[in-house]
Amino acid sequence: MAENRKLNRPTDQRVAMLRSLTTSVLKHGKIHTTETRAKEVKSIADKMITLGKRGDLHARRQALSYLLDEAVVTDLFDKIAPKYSDRNGGYTRILKEGPRRGDSAEMVILELV
Repeated sequence: MAENRKLNRPTDQRVAMLRSLTTSVLKHGKIHTTETRAKEVKSIADKMITLGKRGDLHARRQALSYLLDEAVVTDLFDKIAPKYSDRNGGYTRILKEGPRRGDSAEMVILELV
């Protein structure tokens, strides 16, 4: 089994950052971030959409426990998940933008398909 990336952060900061990025991608539809962060958020966002497709109370409570905004959870279950009802995964895609100017980190766009 693959290990999670540490992203040069203590555990609490890393978890908070991933929760925030996941909430943002579900709220806005796409985000600009580094490639390694996007790869981590991609799997989490796909799992959240799968919870939305299940649609039961337990799945809603699991999503509420992870995502930071209650309105995003409502949109996830009412608008986002029904769009992917016939799709079996791969709800997000990563598009490369090029290196960041300051430190040459590879920047990408993570967006919902």
